[in-house]
Amino acid sequence: MSKEISQLEEALGFEFKDQKLIKSAVTHRSYLNEHKGSNLEHNERLEFLGDAVLELIVTEYLYLNYPNPEGELTNWRSSLVNANMLADLGEELGLYDYLHLSKGEAKDSNIKARRYILANAFEAVIGALYLDQGLKACDKFIRRSVLARLENILKDTAYLDPKSFFQEKSQELYGITPHYKVMSESGPDHHKKFVVGLYVDKELICEGEGYSKQEAQIDAAAKGLKKKKW
Repeated sequence: MSKEISQLEEALGFEFKDQKLIKSAVTHRSYLNEHKGSNLEHNERLEFLGDAVLELIVTEYLYLNYPNPEGELTNWRSSLVNANMLADLGEELGLYDYLHLSKGEAKDSNIKARRYILANAFEAVIGALYLDQGLKACDKFIRRSVLARLENILKDTAYLDPKSFFQEKSQELYGITPHYKVMSESGPDHHKKFVVGLYVDKELICEGEGYSKQEAQIDAAAKGLKKKKW
């Protein structure tokens, strides 16, 4: 970690009462494997909490401000809280510069791995903020960072789910519901990478990658749409 935590607090707009919380939020599991004597926890439990807080605040905001049907609101929410969006927000914060990582993880040039770590850390920061200052502070931060993206998402129709769209087109044109198959898994349990194949009947359309099966399926569907020129 090359920057002082006070600089991160300034970027977030909040000064933490319990410094250990924000420091744990930026501590990756790999760092603790090399620093057994550290009094910090890795950020996975905070990420778990932050994920729930983020979803609640975004869901409440959409419900109170838009009369649209549940399906549309679900797609909008997914666009706001998915890993790619959270990684983008983490990049904007310069969050990577504050992370405690193992030497090997810090040297890893894999962009997808970096973005996965960033997205998780962003959620962990929300979890830390919730424990330190409550829901009101989280609401303020999430409105300023995450919900500020909603206008562009709606304008660009970026909320359209590639999996749903590919399925609709496949059913419309071929009368077939596409399916996905895990082709391979690699990496440790806490950082597993999946390669998933997208099939229409027995035909392999393309493969997608991700750090969850869902993420890999979405990647495959997006590539499939481009390949089919849908």
